[in-house]
Amino acid sequence: MKIAYISTYPPRECGIATFNQNLMRAINANFPNRSLHDGGYVVALNDSENLQEYEYPEDVKYVIRQNHQKDYIRAANYINTSTVDACILEHEFGIYGGESGIYILPLINRLEKPLISILHTILKEPSYVQRIIIREIAEQSSKIVVMSKRAVEFLTTIYDIPAEKIQIIEHGVPDLEAPEVNPVNTLSTFKNRKVMLTFGLLSRNKGLETVVRALPKIVAKHPDVMYVVLGNTHPGVIKNSGEEYRDHLKSLAAELKVSQHLSFINKFVTEDELINYLTAAEVYVTPYLNEAQITSGTLSYAVGAGAAVVSTPYWHATELLDNNRGRLFDFKNAEALADTVNELLDNDELLNELKQNAYEYGLHLRWPVIGAEYIKIAQIAAATHDFSDKILKNSIVDPEILPNFSLTHVLRLTDDTGIVQHAKYGIPNLKEGYCLDDNARALIMALMAYQRNKSNEAFELLPVYLSYIHYMQTDDGNFRNFLSFNRQYLDEVGSEDSFGRTIWSLGYLIGCAASNSYREFAMEIFQKSIPHFKALKHLRGMANTAIGLSLYLQEYPTDEGLVNELVRLTQPLIDAYENNHSDDWHWFEEKMTYDNAILPLALLHSCEITGDENAKRIALESMAFLDKLTLSNGYLSPVGNDGWYYRGGTFPTFDQQAIETMAMVLMHFQAYQIFRKPRYIEKMFLSYKWFLGENTLRAPLYDHETKGCCDGLLPTGINRNQGAESTLAYLISHLTVLKAFELEYEYNKVATQVKVC
Repeated sequence: MKIAYISTYPPRECGIATFNQNLMRAINANFPNRSLHDGGYVVALNDSENLQEYEYPEDVKYVIRQNHQKDYIRAANYINTSTVDACILEHEFGIYGGESGIYILPLINRLEKPLISILHTILKEPSYVQRIIIREIAEQSSKIVVMSKRAVEFLTTIYDIPAEKIQIIEHGVPDLEAPEVNPVNTLSTFKNRKVMLTFGLLSRNKGLETVVRALPKIVAKHPDVMYVVLGNTHPGVIKNSGEEYRDHLKSLAAELKVSQHLSFINKFVTEDELINYLTAAEVYVTPYLNEAQITSGTLSYAVGAGAAVVSTPYWHATELLDNNRGRLFDFKNAEALADTVNELLDNDELLNELKQNAYEYGLHLRWPVIGAEYIKIAQIAAATHDFSDKILKNSIVDPEILPNFSLTHVLRLTDDTGIVQHAKYGIPNLKEGYCLDDNARALIMALMAYQRNKSNEAFELLPVYLSYIHYMQTDDGNFRNFLSFNRQYLDEVGSEDSFGRTIWSLGYLIGCAASNSYREFAMEIFQKSIPHFKALKHLRGMANTAIGLSLYLQEYPTDEGLVNELVRLTQPLIDAYENNHSDDWHWFEEKMTYDNAILPLALLHSCEITGDENAKRIALESMAFLDKLTLSNGYLSPVGNDGWYYRGGTFPTFDQQAIETMAMVLMHFQAYQIFRKPRYIEKMFLSYKWFLGENTLRAPLYDHETKGCCDGLLPTGINRNQGAESTLAYLISHLTVLKAFELEYEYNKVATQVKVC
């Protein structure tokens, strides 16, 4: 049997990389007459843009750059055309690209080989996207492998994955015995010492400060104790904060006067070396700070080596150390840790009993034994897999045609005040200054971009747009709209549209802030504006405000006062529809004007919060009417701004505006989020393609050179100016399509053969 392994891989320093290498060797060990190469190959995940960053061994046949979507689909094609019988996926959210590693989904969706997925992290409180990812992995996998009973419980109750699809195979441990003469015992930190040991990549969530705080009480009774911390600092921690955590531990030890009892061995050790360290230690400690650790490889290794383990009661520890295979102490409780360690060091019989129990249990965790279990499920998967049973999907969202996302033009339009509202061609038109509408849209776009891939460019734009909004808020909580290039106010009170769009951006920010300071700042502006909700008179102002309020209530659903305010804002939309619709006119007014899809979009957001069935009915009726008018030709032809569409009148084809398209994209995306019907994804993508040339003139409005979007579709061609409104409308639509592409994997009913952007 040949297997393709999708995972990180050494020499990348990563626990999953080590696990995958061990698993590959363990499976191959059950076929003694063949080489490792004959058993399959690895598709390795790079955390670097440089494909030569790591000197991979010949086991690695294909490399995926973490944040390059096309690499994933190419990897799927590589696997499909190879001779492997099955695939094994090592899954951890952080090793794959996109939000919570969403980029892995198109790869597994296109696989034509049976898939076994090993879940290393299963969150008790997943985000919406994280839940989607795990459910889709389960949907596409022949078997899901987890390493604890708690993991099975989470998958069945939180993620709704059938129990029969899940199999427990515990974390493997080295197939090694303690050496008769242990070279570690000759090291100065071990010689004539009673050693407490912790190993693994260092980061603050490991809780090592608890052990340091326990040392004074332990050393007072056992002055020959040495606490040894074995392992490098996690590469991600090094990148962001260097050795700050290790230095903190040293400072804490100095403060407690136990520096002579703390030793760091700063290296990534081989398994042979690790066994020596584990068997030379008296006590092994895992002092994690909270229960949310579904699997711990270091804990498994310690038990497999027959160590006397003392641990906090995180999920994996409570199972693995059961039946007197170790001892537990409360999180962050240095006093309890000290008492437990002293008790064990005082009682050799008790200490040796723990070691023996752990050793005996660890025998069935040896890698060859674990490898044999994986072989069984891989063989069953290969024997029962029929790719013809997998739904072959026609393209609904085809990201291959999407341009690469770029903030180039946005950065060109943005200065330290805000985003300039107009441009001449692709050049900022400073004479026109700034407006609140565009800075509110820009804030939403930057948040979406940052959510997607933690872009530093997007993150640095957030304070610019938020500070503009703050600057334009008046003392009574209302907002001005226009500001000249020399920062002079050009109005006393802005339009209701600009007010509503600002509330929308603030509600969105409050729900997905990059940090607490942003959320608190947005909350302050938002709360100050609430008294003005009641003064709104125009439908689009109320609609935009209702969307922002709905987004706010997703984060704070128990705010009954604002729920009531949402109901009050929604009612005029309902009344307008009831007063104006007829058998052949399902709309809110006697005419269709601008930003039309925003009205059903607002009702979709509102009914999601309030559960108002009447609002939902009207949203669906008006949306269907709008779709019939604008999508019936097989492409989007929105109501043109060269005159409005009056009941019984002629449909105006031009001047088509980008904000119409953005509203259509957002409307269908929201409908899909609520109803999960593939037709909404189809219509959303059809609307988006207006930017790329699927429109009345078959002329693309997106400019691949400037990375901006033209301002409109005219009878004679396109408006080549590329202002903030149109560019932001394009970018928000683009990001929404990418998110929809990710979310459509939630349901296997969506018929799509995905090509990745």
